[in-house]
Amino acid sequence: MEFYDSHCHLDPMRYGDELGDVLTRARAAGVTRMTVIGTRAADSEAAARLCETESGLVCAAGIHPNDVAEIDPDEWDRITRLVVSGRVAAVGETGLDWFRDAAAPDLQREFFERHIRLAQKLGLPLVVHTRESIRDVLDMLTSAIRHGPLTAVLHAFTGTAEEAAEAVELGCFLGFAGMVTFRSAESLRHVAQTVPLERLLVETDSPFLSPEPLRGRRNEPGHVIHTARCLAIARGESLERLAAATTANACRLFLRQDT
Repeated sequence: MEFYDSHCHLDPMRYGDELGDVLTRARAAGVTRMTVIGTRAADSEAAARLCETESGLVCAAGIHPNDVAEIDPDEWDRITRLVVSGRVAAVGETGLDWFRDAAAPDLQREFFERHIRLAQKLGLPLVVHTRESIRDVLDMLTSAIRHGPLTAVLHAFTGTAEEAAEAVELGCFLGFAGMVTFRSAESLRHVAQTVPLERLLVETDSPFLSPEPLRGRRNEPGHVIHTARCLAIARGESLERLAAATTANACRLFLRQDT
């Protein structure tokens, strides 16, 4: 079986000298492909450099909504140059976060819109963070799609079945991370059952959101198998089928491949 970790923060600034061992463990676990996500200009650039030297890795460039109030004056230009250069497979991580107050809502909306327009202009997928903001995120995506094609990934999805269905109707992919494995997350597992297999992704959000039975430890891509196994059980599918489908979905999304 092969697995695709569709969302991990894996640049050298996160793991330092241990990065090589992290990648080795991931590949030994069957995680042959990963999408490395940027949250600022510096880690987006570092992720692009990493993906140029490591097989099976692609990256996304963007500014996290919790960081938009703290960026340097040139950061958006750096993100734009990196995306236009063709060195990235997606735009993001972007979105809206109403759980924290690190950035004013209007500023978050402004930068979310910038990322949306950039993704639409280049025909790239958009990687979306949403926390206590799913209604506003879906509304902004709906408005954007009226003006042109857009494919988005709602990463680390925790919404309701109704919100999942609306996102699928918009053409979104839904990424499930370690939270779906938590003992308290029975309702989220029920939501995951409703998502069409062709719109499902698995992810770690490394180094965050470690799945059961590894909660409390630093997460890494090799742990995505725990999330995949949990989803397969919840959905009544074999792990082999779920792994093949989610890998094919991520390849179609990020690599523009059928498999």
